[in-house]
Parts: sequence; structure tokens; C-alpha cells
Amino acid sequence: MSKISIIIPCYFNEENIPVTSNVLLETEPLFPEGTQFEYVFVDDGSKDRTLESLKCFYQQCPEKVKVIKLAGNVGSYNAIVAGMEYATGECCVVLTADLQDPPELIPQMFDHWQNGIKLVIANRSNRNDGFISDLLSKFYYLLFTKMAFKTFPKGGFDLVLFDRQLKEEVLKIKEKNTNSLSLLLWLGYEYVCLPYERQEREIGTSRWTFSKKLKLFIDTFVAFSFFPIRIISVSGILLGLGAVVYALFIVTAKIFGFVPVKGWSALMVTFLFVSSFQMIALGILGEYLWRCLDASRNRPMYVVEEVYAAEK
Repeated sequence: MSKISIIIPCYFNEENIPVTSNVLLETEPLFPEGTQFEYVFVDDGSKDRTLESLKCFYQQCPEKVKVIKLAGNVGSYNAIVAGMEYATGECCVVLTADLQDPPELIPQMFDHWQNGIKLVIANRSNRNDGFISDLLSKFYYLLFTKMAFKTFPKGGFDLVLFDRQLKEEVLKIKEKNTNSLSLLLWLGYEYVCLPYERQEREIGTSRWTFSKKLKLFIDTFVAFSFFPIRIISVSGILLGLGAVVYALFIVTAKIFGFVPVKGWSALMVTFLFVSSFQMIALGILGEYLWRCLDASRNRPMYVVEEVYAAEK
């Protein structure tokens, strides 16, 4: 008998939990007979009644439900790592609590795992998050594919199944300010993709704000690509060559009297352009340095306040 652990990070999901828990239980008959289930819910510092909803499900199925309450909000990707710490199954699944990613796909993913595939990804072939959000997401994944992961699944993913071996490798890394799901890809294992259409959220309001999306964008490129540093170097070389050409032009023009010696406007434009480039370069370097400092402090990624789980 195989045991599957389904990790579900939760943040302001009090209305979603009763619906999601029922769908999970209804999906169990779709798995092979004898499959054992473990549902690991991680409350990521919610300030609503998410914990109360999770405790109700725990009381309903104490033998298969674990509830991990974090002391504060650390972000969904750190919450996922916390769930990995408490997952005991031979394979794990990461699932969002809002049912935009279909739990009905998990049995099919589980079949691939039983056939020896250690990483199974459900990638979004389409999404229903609104025109602007869809456009920005496509742009993000296009850049990520070109500059970081050449084999990154088209459309991205949040629903993924992985073997316990991959889970242990991610837990060893303990990397902060990163995308823990992308770390699964970084490990280099062969994987299978199952495309699906992401559904529109029906219950509650998404807390995936623009500032969180921006942080993910920065974390992703800093953690998995040297492109930001490389573009600074290339831009610096191009600016240097441009400065040499412009200097030769100025000296030649002055010697032969082609232009009057004024040039205040051109000088200011050049000064502002170079100054803005320097500030952007310092900001990019600062992002890398901050992550080095944060890693050197060796602070925990999260603090577990309470655990609700049956004693074994």
C-alpha cells in the first residue's frame, strides 16, 4: 500500500476549507484500492477563521489530517516547505486551497508515479484570471523560460506531485527567498506534464497581491538566473564604448570648430541616463547581497506555533 501526502498551504481560506475538504474526500475512490491518504494543511498566519475551519476537518478525520499553524505569514512557498517537513507519504502533492487547480487530476498523476515517474507536473494550458493578469503571467513565464529554465513547463504550475526522494532533497537545501516548486525542477529529474485549464476562483478573494507577485518575480530570477548580473555587465560595456565614441566626437568637433562649445543639454541627458543606470545596477546588486545576508543569518524559514495531528 502506498501513502500519498497532499500539502495545502492556506491563507485567508476559511470559506474554501469545507468545500476543498469534501472534494478531497470525494476524490479518494478514484485512487487504486488500498491507497492511504494524508492531508497536511498549513495555516500561513491567517487572521480570519481559517484555523477553525481546519480544526473542524481534523476532528472529522483525525487519522488522516494534520494541521500546521505557523506563527506568522511567511508566504506560500515557505508554507509548502513546512508542509513537506510534516508529510510522511511515499509521494507528496502540492495543491492550492481555492480549487482553481483540479484535485481530480491527482489520481492520474499518482498513476504516473506508480509507473516510476518521480515528478509529475500539472501545467496550466490556459487560465481564467482576467486579461491583464493572464498577460502578465504569460510574460513572466516567457522570461523565466528564456533566462532561467529552458525546460520550464509552458504556463507554469502550482499543482505538482513528487517522490519522497525529491522532498528530502528540497528539505536539505533550505533556501530562502526562492520558489520551492521551481527547486523541484532544478533538481534535474525527468518529469511528465499534464496540461489543464485553470478555473476561475469561485469562493473568497485571492490574497496573491501585486507586491507578492513582484517579490516572486525578483526571487525567481535572482535564485535561478545570473541574467540580471550579466545584463549589467553588457550594458556597462556598451555604455563605455558609447562614451568613448562620444568623447572622440566632442574632441574632433572642438578641434575643427564644427560645433560651438555649449553642450549643456546633451551633457545633462547623458548624466541622467548614466546615473539612472547606476542606480538600477546598484538595486540589482543589492538584491543579490540582501539574499546573501539573509542566508548568512541562518534564521528559520518559518516558526511552527501549533500542530494538530493524531498521536502514533
